[in-house]
Amino acid sequence: MADINEGALGGRGPGKDPTVGELARQLPEQISRLVREELRLAQLEMTQKGKRAGIGAGMLGGGGVVALYGVAALLAGAILALTLVLPAWASALIVGGALLLVSAALAGLGRKRVQQAMPPVPQQTQASVEADVEEIKERVQR
Repeated sequence: MADINEGALGGRGPGKDPTVGELARQLPEQISRLVREELRLAQLEMTQKGKRAGIGAGMLGGGGVVALYGVAALLAGAILALTLVLPAWASALIVGGALLLVSAALAGLGRKRVQQAMPPVPQQTQASVEADVEEIKERVQR
């Protein structure tokens, strides 16, 4: 029994702590093992999150397709409702024209927003950095 304990303790007797040298020799191995295990854990976690994100993205896409069909059905209903008052061709023309007007308005607003965002350079930060550079140049010349 004493032989087993001494073997488990690296040849030391019971109750002896490892020396600083022994601990220093074990440190690189333990650090590399810890890093490998942490990387393995991170990889596993990212794989699980990626699967969940993929499933969620698929559900979002499916919901978008179903919503598109729903809008198409509502448009068909609007055309059919107008056929009670107008001929079918006129009803379709009115609904189509209204859709084109809405899409033109949205495209115009979107174009305006994109132009406001251009150029994609942080202009305020750029001006601030240029002012800082000028200030530093002035102070160096003094």
